[in-house]
Amino acid sequence: MSAASSRLTLITRPGCHLCETAREAIARVAAVAGEEWTELDVTEDLEWEREYGDRVPVVLLDGKEHGYWRVEEERLLRDLSAPRS
Repeated sequence: MSAASSRLTLITRPGCHLCETAREAIARVAAVAGEEWTELDVTEDLEWEREYGDRVPVVLLDGKEHGYWRVEEERLLRDLSAPRS
């Protein structure tokens, strides 16, 4: 899976109420951190559906799973400001 060039990716599903809340939260975090973010629809790829289907929304940071079902805003901001490994 490629998450474009942004550090933040939100994997969602159409009609998901948790995804709406996560979208708002990740937009807040991205604005504070000065980062772009990408949204991917889990239903567009069978591999994504197998990996993340039961856990959307899923937040990826630098291509690695950071959390699911909800955006932990303070933790995500902290991890965005940490040096990349």
